[in-house]
Amino acid sequence: MTDLATGPVFTDDYWRDPFAVLAEVREQAPVREVELPDGGSTWLVTRYADARSVMADPRFVKDFRNTLPPEQREHAPGIPSPGGEMMLLNDPPVHTRLRKLVVKAFTVRRVAALRPRVEAMAAALLSALPADATVDMVAGYAVPLPTAVICELLGVPVDDRDAFGAWSTTLIDETPEPDKMQANASLAAYLSELVERKRAEPDEALISALIEVSEADERLSTEEIVAMAMLLLIAGHETTATLITTSVEAMLRDPGLRDRLAAADPDELRAAIEEFLRWGAPIAQAPVRFAAEDVDFDGVVVPRGAMLMVSLAAANHDPARFERPDDLEPGRDTTGHLAFGHGLHFCLGASLARLEAEVALRTLLDRFPAFAPGVTLPVERRRSVLVNAWQHLPVVLDPEAAERTEDTDAMPAVQATASTA
Repeated sequence: MTDLATGPVFTDDYWRDPFAVLAEVREQAPVREVELPDGGSTWLVTRYADARSVMADPRFVKDFRNTLPPEQREHAPGIPSPGGEMMLLNDPPVHTRLRKLVVKAFTVRRVAALRPRVEAMAAALLSALPADATVDMVAGYAVPLPTAVICELLGVPVDDRDAFGAWSTTLIDETPEPDKMQANASLAAYLSELVERKRAEPDEALISALIEVSEADERLSTEEIVAMAMLLLIAGHETTATLITTSVEAMLRDPGLRDRLAAADPDELRAAIEEFLRWGAPIAQAPVRFAAEDVDFDGVVVPRGAMLMVSLAAANHDPARFERPDDLEPGRDTTGHLAFGHGLHFCLGASLARLEAEVALRTLLDRFPAFAPGVTLPVERRRSVLVNAWQHLPVVLDPEAAERTEDTDAMPAVQATASTA
């Protein structure tokens, strides 16, 4: 393996086993500058204590302009719309205003009310998959479920949902920059039109609620609503799809775990999901921050203006915080895991992701408690610095039904041989 104190991190070794590579980085150089696959560079923080500290430290900002002297900020170019209006890319007081307005519409009650629809969607997706053949759990279940849920939440018509999922994947993966720009423009244009339709014909969906919400006579602009919808789609669909896939892959490796969770009560399943979040790290590295001043980490100085990423995957596998961190132990104390971040930018959709994962796994385990690998594991990971996800996950939902199908398919050949004899 490369010298990870100074050498490249995001290599083939990383895509094979990111946790092993990040463990070496955490041991050899817990705060260091790394090259990104696109040729850029960033500082990477890998220890749990440092990660938690950075995410709560106002010296690390989301808007690069806040690293500049005050007299330069007003005239410095920001992120173009609609990204510039995203909460994730803003600092107080802009972030404070946006979050205060959004949480009035994106309530716990609204999320909880989605459960029956999520259950129906999960059941329908599984019913559409052949039980007696190998299916891809990524394309057939883990991705379309959260995409459908986010679209349901926002009020996106069914016919447009495949395009939504494709735009999101393009924006997250290591795809060419022109493709990302096109996907971003297409998604923003579609959402802008959708917001205007909801203004004219309000309904019960979240976009209509975001249009109506107000605080001290302030409302969200169309650009801000579009940015919020984009954030929900990209962050919400990717985190949840990866969480579902990682959980299923872990059960494929350990049928005993699958059997225990098939018999688990709701509290036990929820506890297992928290461990899947910690251990599987759906979001491997949190989106970038910038140092607003020089910041010293035990003698390693991140200079003012530098870009920095927090490795949630490395932090959640830090033995200084979690005993036996590389072992998957459902039921362990996962308090303080950083899968949804920490501090000001803690994931607004955490409760929705948990609900979707619970429903997805419960429905799968109830319908197909003996599901098994469709190929020899491991399978290929997506080449994304941000998400820790599998490209595909082949599964046989009902191995006994698959065996019966194989026997039936073999019968004509056997009969033909007997007739010839």
